[in-house]
Amino acid sequence: MKRSNTTRLLTLSAMMVAILIILGLFPGIPLGFIPVPIVLQNMGVMMSGELLGPRYGTISVGLFLLLAFLGMPILSGGNGGMAVFIGPTGGYLIAWLFTPLLIGLLINRFQIYNKSWIFELLILLLAGVIFIDLVGAIWLSYQSHITLIAALISNLAFIPGDLIKSALAVIIVRRIRKAMHLSLFYNLP
Repeated sequence: MKRSNTTRLLTLSAMMVAILIILGLFPGIPLGFIPVPIVLQNMGVMMSGELLGPRYGTISVGLFLLLAFLGMPILSGGNGGMAVFIGPTGGYLIAWLFTPLLIGLLINRFQIYNKSWIFELLILLLAGVIFIDLVGAIWLSYQSHITLIAALISNLAFIPGDLIKSALAVIIVRRIRKAMHLSLFYNLP
């Protein structure tokens, strides 16, 4: 890979970390029946995989999660620190690390960025929404001592918002990719 391409992708990765932090400034919406709020940051996580591919998308989300783990209050609601990772939201945060990898690999594998936006949305729903909700529900079930079925059912409350966030992520990223000619760099290892 050329040095300028690497610099460009590292710069975009740093910008994605900044976007994730900015999305955390919007307070989460508590649901009341589970201790996990609705947040905007998962939209940024999906955008990382779409925009930067599996390697750099995972690097950007990994750096963001490392900063949160070290105690920076960059998660929604000004949260941060190790306690957040072992609390009810821990499974969702761990799933965030693998989401850009899955999204990026699937988009590369099927070359979705050259096709209709609906295919990209389907990948986000599968590798983003369903994966995050499944891993999050497993951890929530374990941590909160509720059945897995109850945790999965409670995650249904996230689906309408996740559908909107996924559609917005596809629209935004496709415009950014077009403006910056990123499809030329997306396949790079």
